[in-house]
Amino acid sequence: MSYPTPHQDDRTAEETGQVLNFPTVIGTAAPRPRTEDPAPAPTEVEVEYVEPTDVEVLDEDTDTGPARRVDTQVEQWADQSQWLARVAEGSRTTQPIVPLWLRDRTEAEQVLRWVTSYYAHVAAYQATRTPLYMLRLMGRSPRGAARILGTWGRWAFDTETTALRRAAAGGNRTGEYMMLSRQHSSRVKVRVTSSLVLATATLITVAVVSPAAPAWALWSAVWAGLSMLGLLGRRPDQPLIDRAVLPTKVEKLTSDAVLKALSALGISEITRALAAKGDEEIGFTAPITRDGPGWRAEVNLPRGVVVTDVIDKRDKLASGLRRPLGCVWPEPVNEEHPGKLVLWVGDQAMNQARPTPWPLTEKGTTDLFKPLPFGSDQRARAIAMTLMFESVLIGAKPRMGKTFALRVLLLAAALDPNAELNVFELKGTGDCQSVEKVSHVYASGADQDTMSTCMNTLRRIANKELVKRAETISRIAKADPKRCPENKVTPELSADRSLGLHPIVLAVDECQELFTNEEYKQEAAKLAEAIIKRGPAMGIILLLATQRPDSKSLPTGVSANVGIRFCLRVMGQLENDMVLGTSSYKNGIRATTFTAKDKGIGYLVGVEDDAVIARSAYIDGPAAETISERARAARIAAGTLTGHAAGEEIATEDTTTILDHLLAVWPGDVDAVWSVRLIDALADYRPGLYAAWLDIEDEKARATQLTNALKPHKVGTRQLNREGSNKRGVDREAVEQAANR
Repeated sequence: MSYPTPHQDDRTAEETGQVLNFPTVIGTAAPRPRTEDPAPAPTEVEVEYVEPTDVEVLDEDTDTGPARRVDTQVEQWADQSQWLARVAEGSRTTQPIVPLWLRDRTEAEQVLRWVTSYYAHVAAYQATRTPLYMLRLMGRSPRGAARILGTWGRWAFDTETTALRRAAAGGNRTGEYMMLSRQHSSRVKVRVTSSLVLATATLITVAVVSPAAPAWALWSAVWAGLSMLGLLGRRPDQPLIDRAVLPTKVEKLTSDAVLKALSALGISEITRALAAKGDEEIGFTAPITRDGPGWRAEVNLPRGVVVTDVIDKRDKLASGLRRPLGCVWPEPVNEEHPGKLVLWVGDQAMNQARPTPWPLTEKGTTDLFKPLPFGSDQRARAIAMTLMFESVLIGAKPRMGKTFALRVLLLAAALDPNAELNVFELKGTGDCQSVEKVSHVYASGADQDTMSTCMNTLRRIANKELVKRAETISRIAKADPKRCPENKVTPELSADRSLGLHPIVLAVDECQELFTNEEYKQEAAKLAEAIIKRGPAMGIILLLATQRPDSKSLPTGVSANVGIRFCLRVMGQLENDMVLGTSSYKNGIRATTFTAKDKGIGYLVGVEDDAVIARSAYIDGPAAETISERARAARIAAGTLTGHAAGEEIATEDTTTILDHLLAVWPGDVDAVWSVRLIDALADYRPGLYAAWLDIEDEKARATQLTNALKPHKVGTRQLNREGSNKRGVDREAVEQAANR
């Protein structure tokens, strides 16, 4: 930006009649002209003038002179400096010095590979058609020669004055006609003579030089001459060189193509903005660049248009770009305004691209405290997730790759020798059978035995492991704060098997069967919610997968507290938000846009700051068996093969007691509760065991049932005065002491 220069006239404002009125500079502008000066010619630079408020008008009653004018200008420049300072302090977007694709070796290789293939394709296409182009030149040379002769004839015989001479003769303008005729004759004589002289000299030169010239030089001269004639004989509707008809995957994305595609969406605000051609309404905030195996465009949509409007019409956008639907991925930018669109257009549809190989297929082990390879995004960049301190929910409609995604996580967990796997496949088809040989507990089936085993494992982890691990971590944190600084399990504590803080992975495929079971649904929801809320800090990881993500099949307390969510194709907004979180659909994170061909592709939330489109790694049955064998060998070497995988008999009956059940339903930090209220909670928690107690109408007789059940555990009841009533109740401390015994 340039600043207004001080006025160079030595006269005072009183002498010149000027008012010191400084413009607010939008572009580069000159000082405002005097009233008697003619109006300046309009320019393309827009200058907005502000009426003087703080600057005084100089007249006879004011202090005039150069000093006053300079002081006023200094004040104005100071105001401009303050304005510049405010602009400098404001937010601004800076482009990275080193392009993003150059910071990653994989992306750099992809870009270089694309550039090489692009120009290699063009070069090969044109090189193979060179003989055809030569023949076209030869075929067009007669037309070029005719055009040269026609042009020479019109020039030599001065045909451009024919119309003038005819007009003069027809109008009886004798003098004008005679002048034009003499001029015409003179021109024709000179031009024809000079042309004959030049032609004769050329022929003589060719006759003298050609016998001594080599044959290749003569043929080259002939070919060059015919080529020139062929170029002159070209036709607009028949270009000499064909355009390299490239496949979609190597076509370059241009701003014109993006704008045309946006105009085809039928959004009125976009149509008006494009018609007005206003860069302030719609424009590109950065150049279109290569981003992995595709192109990235950043567009500011017109005011009032949000990115979700474009996402809703993704199919029309793909049609406007003339690309497959799987190549076009519009995304919002959450940290900026809702009208900022990031459009990524791939060279190849994501569902047709070759899946990225899983890095652990052939070798390697894992550590659940570190990122585990999961898959790749639409730019073919690797995606990893850390399972420790998190829980995972995978949801999709049937046959979209949900179980395959779960299998990737289970195999990754299996390759950590310290992890204990508890796997339940409630569909009964054996989709997770490959990890049976490394699982501490494994059950597959849609029968009651499998459901019972799953429930008993949930009870063991929620009622015993959570309590035991909490006490262990609390004890270690008090004894040695440096060893457990954040009151949660650490890699060092997890590796010490004597502490019992090794990672526990609990995976339930088709979990809707568990949460809709009439006998277990309420208890299962409470246990799963307890594990999700308290388990991550203690090294317990819950993996849930469902093909029916609705409010009945997926309890709200469970879906609302999951940290990592992977949603493949679903059919509606409700299912989308149940898996990805409330308002995800409204914010443009819509798994409903995936098609039936997008198997294994979904939105992944919780791994990065923004939701990403991810494709889980594909591991088929034989590969899964091989990986599982390697995981089993690693566990045998580490001495951590236990339970079902080691051939041990795992107790499938319910080993919990009424003490565990009371602690599971105890309300908050209340030290004592009436027996009748505890019975109501127990009946809701374990209806199969305690619902019959509710059939007793007399409260005292009902409370006696709890008293009798606690006697074997040496827990008594006492009278409690609460809310103005005196009833039998139980102390929490007594229950905890009995449970510890």
